Amino acid sequence: MRKVPQNLLDMVDGVVSTLDYELWGIELLPRQKSGHLLRVYIEAPQGIGVDDCEKVSRQLSAVLDVEDPIHGEYTLEVSSPGMDRPLFTAEQFQRYVGSDVRVKLLSTAVGRKNYRGQLLSVDDQQLQMQVDKETVSLSLDQIDTARVVPQF
Repeated sequence: MRKVPQNLLDMVDGVVSTLDYELWGIELLPRQKSGHLLRVYIEAPQGIGVDDCEKVSRQLSAVLDVEDPIHGEYTLEVSSPGMDRPLFTAEQFQRYVGSDVRVKLLSTAVGRKNYRGQLLSVDDQQLQMQVDKETVSLSLDQIDTARVVPQF
């Protein structure tokens, strides 16, 4: 999964937890013309609304302006993980064992880069998925992105 600098992760987590939210994850994505996009996902037992995102965004913006952990320009976006939530940690994958997930790898493994199937199990280093009637093992450190597939 894409790595975010530890100092940035710690800084964002400190602000989010102080405001009584759970930091679900962070994406720091390069953009063509306007620097980076810093996307921060927050969670709470009662769910996340626009007011929650605004509250975290205001506080986080102030801290980021002072600490300046991102070189150059960036856009800050704070949101809920949503129904098709991204998965960032082994613990988050563990919460969704039994669910359908989409996984994109950093590079092609065994002829494919994209997987969709039922998440069977997870440990600290890999996950097992049922994909097209086969069990597939994927290393967590080779995952670029992963998302829960919403069930309607």
